[in-house]
Amino acid sequence: MPKILIVEDEKPLAEAYRIILERHKYDVSVAYDGEEALTLIEQYEPDLILLDMKLPKMSGLDFLRNLDAHTTPSKVIVFSNQDSQSDIDEAFKLGAKRYLLKSWAAPHDLVRIIEEALES
Repeated sequence: MPKILIVEDEKPLAEAYRIILERHKYDVSVAYDGEEALTLIEQYEPDLILLDMKLPKMSGLDFLRNLDAHTTPSKVIVFSNQDSQSDIDEAFKLGAKRYLLKSWAAPHDLVRIIEEALES
């Protein structure tokens, strides 16, 4: 069963993602800030990380900058409301596989995108 780490500070949204992904048979863990996520990665070893850009304690970009020092490579999908082109470009340079705007992706789209990312 693939393991997914959701890094999202909005607890109701993180919980909704968790429920949706668990219904699709994923093993899901949640971190509410970047520092917690980096700590959790070492124990959890996710196959995929669903990452928000605006987080407390550490931005999503800072999280990506620190990711390699904490884990074997995981696939990262950024799922954010930030649509700054410079942030998008930087996220890709730092290893993100996809960058999605929350307002443009329905839950079933998210599941499909995660499935595609895990297969690639």
